[in-house]
Amino acid sequence: MGDLNSILAGFGGQGILFMGKVIATAGLLEGKEVSWLPSYGPEMRGGTANCSVCISSGDICSPLVTSPNVLIAMNLPSFTKFIDTVVPGGTVIVDSTLISKKVERNDVNVCYIPASALAEQSGLKGLANIILIGKLLELTGFCEYLSIKKTIEKVVPPKKQHLIQKNMEAIDIGYNYKG
Repeated sequence: MGDLNSILAGFGGQGILFMGKVIATAGLLEGKEVSWLPSYGPEMRGGTANCSVCISSGDICSPLVTSPNVLIAMNLPSFTKFIDTVVPGGTVIVDSTLISKKVERNDVNVCYIPASALAEQSGLKGLANIILIGKLLELTGFCEYLSIKKTIEKVVPPKKQHLIQKNMEAIDIGYNYKG
C-alpha cells in the first residue's frame, strides 16, 4: 500500500483514539512519517469520536484527513458522516455488529466484519477496535505484521500489560477473518 490517509470513527468509549494511536505507532516503528489527529470534546462522553491517521514515506502536508483512502466505522452516525468522503478505490471497514446499513457506492472496497460480536464470542470484550486493526492490516498491508505486534507491546500501558496477549489475539482474529 502507498500512503495511508485514514479516518477512524465511532462512539466515545470504543477505543477509536487508541486504535489511531496503535496504527500511527506502527508507522513510526517502521520509520515512516506519521500524523495522528484525535477529536476530543463531548465525543469522550458517548457521542461520536474520530481521528485522522496518516502514514507516509514522504512529508505529510496536513494531519487533517478530508478525503480518506481508508474509513473504519464503528457506529452508524460515523458511517453516515464519512462514507461519501472516501476516495474512489479506497477501503471501507465496517463493524457489521453495530452497523447493518450497506455501502451503496460501487467505487470503494468494502469489508463487513462483525468485530464487536467476534470480540464478545472470543472473550475479548472491548477489543473490537483491535480486531478492526487486524483486518486493516490484512486488507492494506499498512505495516508489517511483526510491527503491529511490537506496537501492541509498546502502546499497552503498564497497568494493562496483562492485556497484551488478548490484544495479540484480537489482531489475529481480524487478520484471519474471512466472513
